[in-house]
Amino acid sequence: MSLDTNKTSSERRPDWAALVIAAVLAIVAVVIFVDVSRLTATTGYSPVGPASVPYWIAFGLIGLAIWTVFAAFRRDFPERERQEVSPVLWIVGGLLAQMILIRFAGFSIATGIMFGCAARGFGARRLHISIPVGIIICLAIWWLFAGVLQLSLPAGPLENLLQ
Repeated sequence: MSLDTNKTSSERRPDWAALVIAAVLAIVAVVIFVDVSRLTATTGYSPVGPASVPYWIAFGLIGLAIWTVFAAFRRDFPERERQEVSPVLWIVGGLLAQMILIRFAGFSIATGIMFGCAARGFGARRLHISIPVGIIICLAIWWLFAGVLQLSLPAGPLENLLQ
């Protein structure tokens, strides 16, 4: 029995993307632990309180993070295709535009722009169609929430026309 010493360095290295995923899982678990520690202790007759489920979720995330680290060092993750950055930038840009515009332009216009950018990220080429369609859909959603359900969504110039 001889050990194979001719392994390439890529076979011995861990999967760095998987290690990043494990770190993100652990960070989310820590945030949950810190947030739950601020909740009041259980009161009354039941040992189950508002902190019970978040603690189990955090413990589950820690378990997944540990499992992901082991899988990264065993290189158990399948080979991934090269990530295209452009669609991700369109979607993130749409989210940022929506967060910035929602105070000034209202729900329908801001979310319609986000809809158009997300559609572009998923492959739609005609923003001049996607954005107006998104605005119309979002205006209907705003009317449903604000008019029918009496819930508050930010109003802009289009929403003010319907009020």
